[in-house]
Amino acid sequence: MIQSPLNYTGGKYKLLPQILPLFPKNINLFIDLFCGGCNVGINVNCNKVIYNDIDINLLYLYNTFKNLDKQSVFEWIYQIIEKYDLSLVSKYGYDFYKCDSNKGLGSYNKDKFIKLRTDFNQKRLNENYDYYYYVMLYVLIVYAFNNQIRFNAKGEFNLPVGKRDFNENMKNKLSNFIDKIKEQNCEFTCLDFRKFDISILTRDDFVYIDPPYLITCATYNEKGGWTENDEKDLLKFLDKLNENGIHFGLSNVLKSKGNENNILITWLNQSKYRTINLNYSYSNSNYHIKNKTSNSEEVLIINY
Repeated sequence: MIQSPLNYTGGKYKLLPQILPLFPKNINLFIDLFCGGCNVGINVNCNKVIYNDIDINLLYLYNTFKNLDKQSVFEWIYQIIEKYDLSLVSKYGYDFYKCDSNKGLGSYNKDKFIKLRTDFNQKRLNENYDYYYYVMLYVLIVYAFNNQIRFNAKGEFNLPVGKRDFNENMKNKLSNFIDKIKEQNCEFTCLDFRKFDISILTRDDFVYIDPPYLITCATYNEKGGWTENDEKDLLKFLDKLNENGIHFGLSNVLKSKGNENNILITWLNQSKYRTINLNYSYSNSNYHIKNKTSNSEEVLIINY
């Protein structure tokens, strides 16, 4: 399976062996409505994928990977690393930077990372949104805290430096992702789910929905990022899909750390949709998922 080059909050890569077999066998158009890191859509067997996300930075980053030739992407990555004198342990080793793998590379990269972040944010102010800008964004993500992506209210990338750098694992994930996204028949859209035109869908299409989870404390839920009104509107959207004969799959949690999603539970009790519990003890020869949140009840909800 292909893994996203982004460590995106709520990514479903480790759950793919469980959820993919539950999808319809023959899918024409696959809609990844809250695509995030694209872990699901990139691994679905279908004729076409539409990746949608409300974060325009994600969509332009993916379009850069798709439209720019892979050699140029990697050349620019290494140029940026060299320009800002960021670490590259895969080439020089930890001792070269007077760091070790346990403590990581943050002490060496901090000032250099801040310089890169400042220059990147300045390019945004100058509205210089070229391919190079988005390769800079990718390098920022690689060297940022937990390899994540976050912008403040001013639109500035504001994560601090992380512990790792552009290692072989990240290089391979990006390379495989680019190869797949170039061969895949796909497009990227940036729409609020309420504005997605379901009239384009047929009974041979499938909509996968992995929204922010209302009762969790992930970064996308900070400062009211996903509200009860959003949750209710999404459930109405799913009912509309069902009324139109469109198959869907919804990932969500019913319970988490003592909290219950009563809106979702009430909706399920009033519907005939099927709920499949996802097993966080699941394992096979290639995957093992440890249950880090034993009090969570994550499910996949389907209407077929």
